[in-house]
Amino acid sequence: MAKKKNITALFIISAYMDYVLEHGEQPKNVYAFAKDNNFDEAKFYEFFSSFKALEENIFKTFGTNTIELLAKSEEFETFDARNKLLSFYYTFFEQLTANRSYVVHSLTADKKPLQSLKLLKGLKHVFTDFVEHLDVKTLDLNQERLEKIQNKAINQTAWIQFLMTMKFWLDDTSASFDKTDQYIEKSVNASFDLIDNTPLKSIVDFGKFLFKEKLDIRS
Repeated sequence: MAKKKNITALFIISAYMDYVLEHGEQPKNVYAFAKDNNFDEAKFYEFFSSFKALEENIFKTFGTNTIELLAKSEEFETFDARNKLLSFYYTFFEQLTANRSYVVHSLTADKKPLQSLKLLKGLKHVFTDFVEHLDVKTLDLNQERLEKIQNKAINQTAWIQFLMTMKFWLDDTSASFDKTDQYIEKSVNASFDLIDNTPLKSIVDFGKFLFKEKLDIRS
């Protein structure tokens, strides 16, 4: 049988995800993977240096696809920073849900949290770059160095919040992951209200939500 010639990164990603879901592990090596999918091994290396690099790219692609989808919406450009971030969250987690079996396996198979975080390295760059361009209103410190520190802190805090949301989604057993949607709304609103110095209502609301979820898990 003639080898396939029009091989794309998307084709390789799709074939890899199918293999992992069917076998519960990554392919033994690139040669065997390429042979099973009827393309030359060299084609794989045109896009990825290893399976780990491919896995990182999958999560990065979830992020870039999210931004591309949002960019197609004329309404999105009229949103303020808060609603742009909410839109990113909802769109991103729709993609995760569509690929939940692979995502859960990929992020939990290793049992080592730091190894899972390495898979999200490319996604982190996409997400923090998105946050950086949201033009979040912050305190006017009148000093460039302090403002840079403040902006960096916002990016890092936003990333930690994003990771916490992914963990909540992984553990969510509610229908259609409705509780994750609630978590997103309450946590993003609370974080923006903190920046706006009007935190009380949303922080109390978010605190009640987390407290209730903790009781539900224990019961």
